[in-house]
Amino acid sequence: MSVDVSGVVMMVLFYLLVLGTGIWASKKTKRMRKNKQANQMDITLLGNRGINLVVGVFTMTATFCGGGFVVGLTETVYNPDFGLAWAALIPITISSSFLIGGFFLAKPMRDRKYVTVVDAFRDKYGTGISGVFSVAMMMTDIVWVPTTLMGLGASMSVILDLSYTHCIWISATVSIIYTLVGGLISVAYTDLVQMTLIFVGMWTCVPFLLTNPYSADITTTALNFTYQAPWVSPIGSDRIWRWIDEALLLTFGNLACQDYYQRVLSASSSATARLISLIAAPLLILCSIPSILIGAVATSTDWNKTEYGSPSPFERGETNMIMPIALQQLTPHYISIVGISSITAAVMSSVDSFILSAVSLFVSNIYKSILRTTASDKEIQWAIRVMMLFLGLLGTSLAFLNVSIMALWVLGTGITYVFMFPQLICVLFFDISNGYGAMMGLFIGAVLRLLSGEPSLGLPVILHFPGCTLENGVYVQHAPVNTICMLCNFISTLLVSRLASLIFNKGVIPERFDIYKVKSRQSQSLIKLARSDTVEEHKDDIPEAKSENEVMLDESVM
Repeated sequence: MSVDVSGVVMMVLFYLLVLGTGIWASKKTKRMRKNKQANQMDITLLGNRGINLVVGVFTMTATFCGGGFVVGLTETVYNPDFGLAWAALIPITISSSFLIGGFFLAKPMRDRKYVTVVDAFRDKYGTGISGVFSVAMMMTDIVWVPTTLMGLGASMSVILDLSYTHCIWISATVSIIYTLVGGLISVAYTDLVQMTLIFVGMWTCVPFLLTNPYSADITTTALNFTYQAPWVSPIGSDRIWRWIDEALLLTFGNLACQDYYQRVLSASSSATARLISLIAAPLLILCSIPSILIGAVATSTDWNKTEYGSPSPFERGETNMIMPIALQQLTPHYISIVGISSITAAVMSSVDSFILSAVSLFVSNIYKSILRTTASDKEIQWAIRVMMLFLGLLGTSLAFLNVSIMALWVLGTGITYVFMFPQLICVLFFDISNGYGAMMGLFIGAVLRLLSGEPSLGLPVILHFPGCTLENGVYVQHAPVNTICMLCNFISTLLVSRLASLIFNKGVIPERFDIYKVKSRQSQSLIKLARSDTVEEHKDDIPEAKSENEVMLDESVM
């Protein structure tokens, strides 16, 4: 099979469109820098906190509707071991995350004007511990980069007969270039273009897939064995706890990742931040439907009648490439090109976001807060550029690992759910939490999760939870392992925090040994609380003061 010239031309035009949009948007970033409207970090990483509602909704949806999302949904529906019950978890849980974040987290986080979500940890625990959590969250973003690129590489190699390696590196390079040039502004505006292409392109493919002559009616195959097991099947009693575990993991794990909060913190106002989350939730559901339908059609196809022939993709072990195979075999050639363009848009809309998120965490919470506290704006800008190149190349290199797309996606979300989510809840809602509890909770959660095993990473099961069984010579956990480890992290954080607070406040251990400054930080918290109470009591007397900082500023001026 020769290279598809028309398809390659179409992809080149797409890349030029996205790159041109990114460069055009970067001019706005350059104007901000020239006018010195804000510091370099806010301009590059948060778009000077000026993202409006429309752009915000598109960039929020596009970030989570990436290549792993689009291709992985189809793979999950098609796989007889999973089907719709498992695939539907992904869009529903992410949308639930948006709703929960919109109602409870978006406004308070935006009001505090953080640069990253880890700033909440820095304010409470100090720079050292916040640096540890920054590394953990950076790992999540780096792991998510290959999940999106792998879906693109498989798709383009099938439909356009291009090299898997070349497809990945070209797409990653384009994403890195416009992110490097314009920061969040370029990312947000290219997301608007990419999200439009994803939505229009995927829905354009659906009618052709549903009416192709090689597939049976998907409503018939939904519950009946036709060419393979039905794509709608009940969850077995031995897997129900794992299903619940995945649902909780995907729902709450997304609430503890920087990608979400970068959109929230860049919004033009707190109200806009909340609306972005609430509107993006149903939009993401709409974007997931085409991928699910493609998986259903693939399940209902008699592959022996197509040029692909027998055995089926599942029997050949090509389940991870089912979307490009279905587009190639079941739609006209020009429609398959539209489909691959949509996948490419989905990939690039996430890759740029993951890279920018990881860079934000490193520069704001490690480089600026720990390594170079006196760094100038110019130095910060260079640090951002260097880390963008480094992390972009690192994440892209991981795409050549022989690992399932969905395994990497769930692994990244697992890091945020097991390690970060309970810690974020403690930081925001439990005054008793401190550095000792945070470190112990993180340690216990990590040890338990490692001992629980992870088949996708080749980690053996050492700690057997109830229901653990030996299947084909390998132990398989059927308990909600991630949730158990998350709760142990959460509970141990609060218990150890309480114990450490008592020990130092009662003088059992001298204060000079308090390396995390529990006693002094609690005193500072009480002072801040007292000041905030004073502001509330005298709000009517000081109408122009809307926060504690503004009151302090007025007092200093006087």
